[in-house]
Amino acid sequence: MERVRLTNERINSFKCPPGKSQAFLWDTETPCLAVRSTSSGAKSFIFESKLRRQTIRITIGDVRHWTLNSVWSGKGENKVEVQRGAREEATNLKMLVNQGIDPRQAKADQIAIAEARATQEAARQNAEAEAQRRTEITVADAWSKYIIYQKARMDRGGEKCWGERHLLDHEKLAQSGGIKKQIGKGITEPGPLSSLMPMKLSGLTSDALAHWLQDETAKRPARAALAFRLFRAFLRWCATDIRYSSLVSLDAINAKTVRDEVPRTKPKNEDCLQREQLAAWFLEVRKLSSQTISAYLQALVLTGARREELAGLKWSDVDLQWKSLTIRDKVEGERIIPLTPYVESLLLDLKRRNETPPPEYRISMGKRIKNDLEHWKPAEWVFVGASKTGRMVEPSPAHKRVLQAAGLPSLTLHGLRRSFGTLAEWTETPVGVVAQIQGHKPSALAEKHYRRRPLDLLRSWHTKIEEWILEQAGIEPLKNDATRTLKTVTG
Repeated sequence: MERVRLTNERINSFKCPPGKSQAFLWDTETPCLAVRSTSSGAKSFIFESKLRRQTIRITIGDVRHWTLNSVWSGKGENKVEVQRGAREEATNLKMLVNQGIDPRQAKADQIAIAEARATQEAARQNAEAEAQRRTEITVADAWSKYIIYQKARMDRGGEKCWGERHLLDHEKLAQSGGIKKQIGKGITEPGPLSSLMPMKLSGLTSDALAHWLQDETAKRPARAALAFRLFRAFLRWCATDIRYSSLVSLDAINAKTVRDEVPRTKPKNEDCLQREQLAAWFLEVRKLSSQTISAYLQALVLTGARREELAGLKWSDVDLQWKSLTIRDKVEGERIIPLTPYVESLLLDLKRRNETPPPEYRISMGKRIKNDLEHWKPAEWVFVGASKTGRMVEPSPAHKRVLQAAGLPSLTLHGLRRSFGTLAEWTETPVGVVAQIQGHKPSALAEKHYRRRPLDLLRSWHTKIEEWILEQAGIEPLKNDATRTLKTVTG
């Protein structure tokens, strides 16, 4: 084993002899240090020693990158090692071996510790960044995720999932406005919740919510009350979601200062058809050019269904053999009610129209266009319309025209549902029967547990209600029970 005092000149002139793969030039000053030269011409400093009777050889580094001795800066106490030299590195490694420590394991431990520290630091920085990002989350950000979550539940179906109308309420109440109205002229107004959308979720204090309610109540109290209820449900959802639970406080929405600002809505006792108004109402409804909307409005009064329950009716929900309708409701998921004779006649007319193919050609923008009859198929919806989904568009404008022509006061579509329950009292139909037909929650203990009436029993009462309403409207059956007409009512 050749040993010399290593110098830069000797290192530069040292080469691996021909016929060998590598050669070593050992240092006399630091015996555990050597220069290794390979047949390819590569040179590196290496450390070699024995630990527990086993030879340890560690490559310190390329001689082009490592100096032989450390480079220092300053003097005395201010002396600082600027670059570690190979001799100093070998000396340190030898100290570890003398202590019974394998330098390779020590280096691996140092790397692991450094990586762990780096990982911890990265995690800390990420946590801080995430915490900062979370504080920037706005109400609109969480609201959009809330809507996506509820839509997914609607797609899956089941109990307590939203209906289309409930979803539409959320969308309208949060809309920013400024969009051209789909029906009528002008642009849409901002919804009551729109002013909350840009706010940070973590900034929803009781004071902020109280001021919001004050502003909205002054402009539209009924909508403000609805917006408050929907927003409270939204915050309760946020409190259960890991992404937002640390950002919201239910104490804010439940604070007395907020609850005191919620407008107290009065029951709409007048929002229903009176007995003496039925003839005028039915007369004008049956004059509507849209047979779909005409049938829809009449069916609302004669079934007591919610507007979206009926609007979402599909032909697969109509059983013409057993005379029943399957209604998707928001209380029990679905309910089955009788298909009464007059309502059946309305639906049969719509079914004939729906199953009649369009003509071979149509006129559009002054041009004669051929219809694609090959791919035509009947609509799945009972009440069809020109919307993207194929369902009937908003029937309220047509109903307002009916009320105006009949000289009747303002009446909402929900008022038609309310009318069914009110008018049914004239027939002395049991309250539980009416509630089961309309899909109301049972109120009494007996209704909850024992009084689930079969369809035939419901049919006898429901038909009685329908016949009484039609009688007051001046509509009587002809020979065919599925065809009825108007008669003149005097007195």
